[in-house]
Amino acid sequence: MEAIKTMNLTKYYGKSRGVVKLNLSVEEGEVFGFIGPNGAGKSTTIRMLLGLISPTSGRGRIFGKHIGREKKEILRNIGYLPSEALFYPGMRVRDVLKLSADLRQMDCKDVAKRLCDRLQLDPSRKVDELSFGNRKKVGIVCALQSCPKLLILDEPTGGLDPLMQRAFFEIVRERNRDGATVFLSSHVLSEIQHNCTRAAIIREGKIIACDSVDALAKNNARRVTVYGSVDLSGLDGVRDVRDRAEGGGAVSFLYSGDMNLLLKALARGRISDISISEPDLEEVFMHYYEEDRK
Repeated sequence: MEAIKTMNLTKYYGKSRGVVKLNLSVEEGEVFGFIGPNGAGKSTTIRMLLGLISPTSGRGRIFGKHIGREKKEILRNIGYLPSEALFYPGMRVRDVLKLSADLRQMDCKDVAKRLCDRLQLDPSRKVDELSFGNRKKVGIVCALQSCPKLLILDEPTGGLDPLMQRAFFEIVRERNRDGATVFLSSHVLSEIQHNCTRAAIIREGKIIACDSVDALAKNNARRVTVYGSVDLSGLDGVRDVRDRAEGGGAVSFLYSGDMNLLLKALARGRISDISISEPDLEEVFMHYYEEDRK
């Protein structure tokens, strides 16, 4: 069964674009990535799936249920983590967690305690006193403590330090092994690459690519910075070359060709140092935008 299915799902805010004719299919048990820059339409899509806003046109289903007419039944099976979690002032963490569980008419004390321990979250603290990262942890526990069939996670790692990010994704992978479907919205490419099986890229409210993460990654260039002299002529896959004289004769470029051919070209040069890294987000999306326009 498809956990999420949208058919030409569209949302306009007056004349302003939200998302346009969005077609997504997420299989039950899948970890699906939804990636795009801020303002691309990720949160709008999620809010429609949750029934928080109504689409202008199109349809959507979650586990076969209509996202508008059967919202209450849908929400019973969803754990939702918004990009920014806000709580009633004056409450302690344990009170927020109990309120979240009570709204589902469930006893989640044992699961909540284990999650708090793993995320190093003190349930006795007041939410007003928490840092952004610790408030995010409260949101994570609220979303996961009921062991839902579908996790919808919107920018889940913002504010978390690297150790907590690792702990969080370990928990998510465990839930997925237990059968949960995960819909992960992020603008961090590495999160999608390391944790998802398939992903969709959204640009200006439209899906411009949807495939396995491996297939999408093959199209991704790497940012190569070379300190020294190298002849790049005749090397396919080189673009966006930037001379960086201020860095001691360095040249930086995006490379999407055969890595073995690149290494051979570099070996013929006089290189004092080199760095190869993921391009920044804007560069990654520019690649797909260029492909989309062809």
